Amino acid sequence: MPNQQSMSNEPSIGQPISRLEGYHKVTGTAKYAGEYNAPDLLYGYIVNSSITKGKIKSIDTTEAKKMSGVVEVFTHENRPSTAWFDFQYADMDAPPGTVFKPLKDNDIQYNGQPIALVIAETFEMARYAATKMQIVYEEEEFETDLNASLDHARKPKKGLASLLKPPPPKPTGDFEKVYQDSFVRVDNHFSHGTEHHNPLEMYASTVIYGGKGKLKIYDKTQGTINSQLYVANVFGLKMKNVQVISPFVGGAFGSGLRPQHQLFMAVMASLALKRHVRVTLDRAQMYLIGHRPPTLQHLKFGADQRGKLNAIYHKAIGETSQFEDYVEIVVNWSNMLYPAENVLLEHEIVPLDVYSPLDMRAPGGSTGMHAIEVTMDEIAYKLQIDPLELRLINYSEIDKSSDKTYSSKELRSCYLQGAEKFGWDKRNPAPRSMRRGHKLVGYGMATGIWDANRIFGRAQAIMTPDGKVEIKSAVTDIGTGTLTIMTQIAADTLGMSIEDITFSYADSKMPFAPIQGGSFTTATIGPAVQNACHALNKKLFKLAKNIKGSVLSSSKLQDVIFKDGFISLKNNLDQKISILDIFQEHGGEAIKTTNSAMPNPLTYGKKAKAVHSAVFVEVEVDEELGTIEVKRAVTAVAAGKIINPKTAESQILGGMIWGISKALHEETILDHQFGRYMNANLAEYHIPVHADIQDLEVLFVDEEDDFVNDLGVKGVGEIGGVGVPPAITNAIFHATGRRIYELPIHFDKLL
Repeated sequence: MPNQQSMSNEPSIGQPISRLEGYHKVTGTAKYAGEYNAPDLLYGYIVNSSITKGKIKSIDTTEAKKMSGVVEVFTHENRPSTAWFDFQYADMDAPPGTVFKPLKDNDIQYNGQPIALVIAETFEMARYAATKMQIVYEEEEFETDLNASLDHARKPKKGLASLLKPPPPKPTGDFEKVYQDSFVRVDNHFSHGTEHHNPLEMYASTVIYGGKGKLKIYDKTQGTINSQLYVANVFGLKMKNVQVISPFVGGAFGSGLRPQHQLFMAVMASLALKRHVRVTLDRAQMYLIGHRPPTLQHLKFGADQRGKLNAIYHKAIGETSQFEDYVEIVVNWSNMLYPAENVLLEHEIVPLDVYSPLDMRAPGGSTGMHAIEVTMDEIAYKLQIDPLELRLINYSEIDKSSDKTYSSKELRSCYLQGAEKFGWDKRNPAPRSMRRGHKLVGYGMATGIWDANRIFGRAQAIMTPDGKVEIKSAVTDIGTGTLTIMTQIAADTLGMSIEDITFSYADSKMPFAPIQGGSFTTATIGPAVQNACHALNKKLFKLAKNIKGSVLSSSKLQDVIFKDGFISLKNNLDQKISILDIFQEHGGEAIKTTNSAMPNPLTYGKKAKAVHSAVFVEVEVDEELGTIEVKRAVTAVAAGKIINPKTAESQILGGMIWGISKALHEETILDHQFGRYMNANLAEYHIPVHADIQDLEVLFVDEEDDFVNDLGVKGVGEIGGVGVPPAITNAIFHATGRRIYELPIHFDKLL
């Protein structure tokens, strides 16, 4: 069914167009990775280690293999050979270290490690047979407690990932001296627990065996080409013979940036058995593929009598696995926002016997900004300055950490417009001064910041003789609206209606696209689509000029416009040529062009680039029970040009809900006696439900930026969540007078 909304030839960029694939998602016709069927499809179920560290002494698969419907059981003892070198297992998001290799040997490195794969004719039989395996372990001592292992903290190793996750900048000034001489000093320790991804769609890979080393793979991923590279390198296949497809993704936000275990297992079994194979993780196994790492932070901020920061110290210590150095950008943000001259930033990691952490929406940003903005709030109260006024006192157009001017920064407008919309001026500044019946009322605010990056991407534009256009790119759409906004960009560049544009995507055989993450997808693929469409227009114009008696024969490309299926002279719109006529003269052949887009390496690094936000929150705290409700929140965002306000608002709202969840709900509990997560289910891993989410509002502040890319767009995937946890924490302090430095905040901390 077509989209039931206006699809005129008027410009669509800036219009709140509903997602073009929405009908398929709400009616159930959208097919996800685990829903593609094939004749005689086999099903795999992964067996996980029940110990945390040690070795497998023996693994008896005899009983499982005897069961009716079981085809094979793969372990480290009979696993087919795969790539030898470590780098062949790496992916676009791999941190420095050695990538984990499933079923490589009998070593156990973390609890829940995949140690076998049962293949059967049905999923149920594979799962049941997995319970019949007899495994004997030799256990070793392990350590999973970050707090107990701080003496092993060290600086992370550097690698390719350091380009997107740079280490803290070098110290400036003399922090210790200036801090000690500061009029006001704040010294705080912060912590937050482990968090796990819980997307609606669990991870699955359906591998269609094509013979002669050819595979078609339906994979839940945030990067089809990333999965393609991984499979081809690990299993020694030709790139052209591996096709990865992922048109619909039921939530990811970091969990699909790296190829997950089920992809390796499904491909391994398919090649070994020469059969079609599907491997799906169950909900409990979703807690074994990565997590937001627990992190400890120490902040010391100094300010003068006016509230101007003059000294910043921020140290973070996070966990990582024993085999990879996973890092996040946690401490860099403070000096990007606040221009203190004396700054010391440190980031260390502690290797533990856990699986490698994994990017989770706004990785590092939502961690670091919580500590930074709560510390700023404490300074404001010490100086009896309005928290909003303190941010304005410390406002800067320069990223002091790099001494570069921002390409654009409308954060001041975010502060002012957000405060007005929220009614910040109605706040009584004294803690415990506002109440509603038996509930204490608190207002809190915080700043948000996230990088506005872009990298290399490609797109193809194909116009057929009927005047319709297909745009192709391997980029995925994890539910953010990528399909819709790329269609809008193409339509406006070509001067066409979006109903005449088809955007084909999420197929590794299409032009290159990087993994979808970091809020850089629109800024990366959007310009590539724009360039491909410009090139298509150029080809059409050249053909139109060569038509005998063409009214455009003496004109230049800048003299014409493309609109409503015609190429017209700007100064005389009646002088035009139909695109359909061009095809007739051209012999009816489709016109194709493939183009790239990337930052200019000579100029792109000369300015700082970021998206900013201001968050205002109202909470109610029951004075007797300590229960916390977020009654309303306003987020004002400056993110360059907004291609589609509807899908962008949806992104920010989702981030706000996740911010509420981080502040008050989400935490995975690891029992350090066993090294095992104890609440690996949606009953005990708490997330917000409808009753927890009340009045949320999003404002987009006008911001023009012709430096970040030709479209002037910045990403909005991450910025919606980073400022919400500190705003809630600050509101709770205003309501109760209690300053809490741990996340999530449970009611017992207020009793």
